[in-house]
Amino acid sequence: MQIVTARAATPAVVIAPAVAPELPARVAGSIAQLREAVRQFGRVVYATSLGAESAVLTDLIFRHVPQIDVFTVDTERLPESPLELLERVEHRYQRKIRVVFPEAQHVQNYVADYGINGFYNGLAQRQSCCQIRKVEPFQRAIFGYNAWISGVRHEQSAERSEAKALEWDARYRLQKVNPLLDWSLAAIWNYIRQEKLPYNPLHDAGYPSIGCAPCTRAVQPGQDSRAGRWWWEDPAERECGLQPRQLPGSISDL
Repeated sequence: MQIVTARAATPAVVIAPAVAPELPARVAGSIAQLREAVRQFGRVVYATSLGAESAVLTDLIFRHVPQIDVFTVDTERLPESPLELLERVEHRYQRKIRVVFPEAQHVQNYVADYGINGFYNGLAQRQSCCQIRKVEPFQRAIFGYNAWISGVRHEQSAERSEAKALEWDARYRLQKVNPLLDWSLAAIWNYIRQEKLPYNPLHDAGYPSIGCAPCTRAVQPGQDSRAGRWWWEDPAERECGLQPRQLPGSISDL
């Protein structure tokens, strides 16, 4: 059974104005990074979150760098819209996206220990839920690859503003490639409109970032794009664990 939290009464529309003159250069640069990742590392994988950035990256990969494998994690607490979007994306590109699920026994044990919505009770409980439903399936899915593609952008949060084009991901022991770092929100949506890409309709209702239904809500005017995720926590802790904290001396440029 899906538990959906109440949404804001008058959510802000977060799609940015369609003004992004840098878009062509950004597209070419991102494609070049993806191709260079394949050249350097061979086996490369992309974990799509089915968000706005994912619409862009999936299009760039399927059309220009099809050697990159693509999967998504179904946490079993997602809203219905990402799953509907998955079907539309597969139909558009005529390519299947591997779907990875959490281990049923781990989920059952978590619910027995903390309750169905135990993640609201503290940071440790929430991070444990993310570990079981998202991080562990992700780790299984990337096993055997040499690099993974991420859709993080500098303007998304203070933590992500420090990300580099290529990072050694010590947690997963493989390279992490960030082809969209310098894309603005306007550039993301310009590309989506220009190419008529399928995207999650929740973005039009004020949801810039979409995760599990109980942990996602619309943002208000003036809030950053991550404010709708785990909003009851300190902003510095609002990551699911897929994006490890950066370690000094662990980063190089692509």
